[in-house]
Amino acid sequence: MGADHEGGVRRRPVRAVVYAVCGVVLLAGCASMPDSGDLRDVESTPRQDTQVRVFAMPPAEDAQPGEIVQGFLEALTSDDPDYDTARKYLTTDAAKQWRPERLTTVLADGPSIAPDPQPGGREDADNVSYTLAGDRVATVDAKQAYAPAGGPYSKKLHLTRDAKTRQWRITELPSGVVMGKSDFQRNYKSVDKYYFASNTWVGTSGQPVAVADPVFVREGVDPMTQVVRSLISGPTSWLSPVVRSSFPTGAALRKGTDSLTPDDQNVLTVPLNDKASGVGVAQCNEMATQLLFTLRNQTPTVDAVDLRGTGGKRLCDLRQDRAESTAWDAAAKSPEYLYFLDGKHRLVRMVGGGPGTSAVPVPGALGDSGKELRSVAVSRDERTAAGVDIGGGSLYVTSLTSQGSLGDAVVTSHGATRDDRLTTPSWDARGDLWVADRNPHASRLLLLEQGRGEPVTVQTPELPGRIRDVRVAADGVRIALVVEKDGKQSLLVGRVERDDRSTGHPVSVTELRSVTPELEEVTAMSWAGDSRLVVAGQEHGGLLQMRYVQVDGSTPEGTAPATLSGVKTITASEDDRLPLVAYSEDGIVRLPSGAQWQKVVKEGFAPVYPG
Repeated sequence: MGADHEGGVRRRPVRAVVYAVCGVVLLAGCASMPDSGDLRDVESTPRQDTQVRVFAMPPAEDAQPGEIVQGFLEALTSDDPDYDTARKYLTTDAAKQWRPERLTTVLADGPSIAPDPQPGGREDADNVSYTLAGDRVATVDAKQAYAPAGGPYSKKLHLTRDAKTRQWRITELPSGVVMGKSDFQRNYKSVDKYYFASNTWVGTSGQPVAVADPVFVREGVDPMTQVVRSLISGPTSWLSPVVRSSFPTGAALRKGTDSLTPDDQNVLTVPLNDKASGVGVAQCNEMATQLLFTLRNQTPTVDAVDLRGTGGKRLCDLRQDRAESTAWDAAAKSPEYLYFLDGKHRLVRMVGGGPGTSAVPVPGALGDSGKELRSVAVSRDERTAAGVDIGGGSLYVTSLTSQGSLGDAVVTSHGATRDDRLTTPSWDARGDLWVADRNPHASRLLLLEQGRGEPVTVQTPELPGRIRDVRVAADGVRIALVVEKDGKQSLLVGRVERDDRSTGHPVSVTELRSVTPELEEVTAMSWAGDSRLVVAGQEHGGLLQMRYVQVDGSTPEGTAPATLSGVKTITASEDDRLPLVAYSEDGIVRLPSGAQWQKVVKEGFAPVYPG
């Protein structure tokens, strides 16, 4: 519950303690409530600098009910690790029963507060209730997973006055907390935890593939220790069916470990309980890799981890450079080339991160003019390419070598028009190729294992419309789909489940969730990180816009890409050091970090990074 809005009680400051880098400052409350008058909203709490820590003050002596409610809500937006101050606004029994960690509800403007009318119109001198209301934006569950949410929010708080002390306290309240969007942005930050795909591997050594699992942690409450605890406890419910953790069941930080901090060599020692003490070196290295991938963008910097078991016995230690050889992670694999189709509809390539604008045809069949192409995809190892012919009805797969031949189409579509035929194909790190047939009479999502053989029809039981575009994540366990229904498009992310025991439907996409619910037209999209996509689209009646979105539907921190008029397709690398590249009315353009869109070539289209 939070302090963005209020109304309904006598104006009286509610204090908070704010610790800043330069010292300690006492602040008045973020807002106040009048005793009478209409329900009203006030401005949300301004977002604080990340170096500022806010601690709430306990209830004042003889505080009135409205002040208790407001003080409690403000205490929920403070940096009190266990909400001890917030509990002081509750009765003893209510404090024991309240579970703030179960759910965080985010409202557009924070909760408005209004006293409820007394039954029968009679006032009770020692009992009063308030209603908290607002418009829901999102929720964060007990596993710290974010999910967009809509609809009204309405919850009640009941207060009583203690017969002996005559002090007002909250006796009934819902589990969890509620706060406005601005308070949520100040209090929480998104962090990617890392697990391994259950049924995906790369290379001859069977290297596991890392999968990002975004969660929200409280930014002012030792986020490093929070995210380590969260990582060890396991993945979020949505991702859990398709990933594994190398931490044994029941593993946890050793009892009494309150805080984790790297030493002056940037080495983080992680003491674990007895459940983890019997792991072997290989398993321990995977555990350490999960930690290093999770902590690599945290502050302070962590360059290595040292895992300790019972009695402080070292289980293993690992540095960041060795972690990248233990597991495959798309963000650490910078592609060599950017690919696109030239004016002759041939597949050409140019150095991916360089400033140059010259491109050369790729080796093999797709680089000559024998087959005109409409769209292409290049495998993650840049050894194989898939191309859809100019009519959109045939998909070809060939090697990117001078000996590569075209062969027969591996997939065909019989849609009436080009827009009713095959989508742009997409590769995952396992080497599987994905494509959708948009034929309204035979719409289907297809998978070609290792890019060859008989296409497998992927089951999509929850699909709300027809697939218009497909991009599979590098990890092969998440897939982004642009789905059209009634003339509107939405961007959905689904979970890829593989059942190797099944003979009927071995692959399915389940639990589709919208990550851009406010957009009704999606022009283009691409993966742009381990848990991030870049999207071009527009809201109802709005102008075309470009933005980044997280796979959980949240908006990542940072600046959105500059809007590009006439954008038709866009591509990005999971390595965020490489520029966005798009095809627009100006040809192929790119957006280097901190710069504006720059023209690459006029005669070219369908740009793609590997994937």
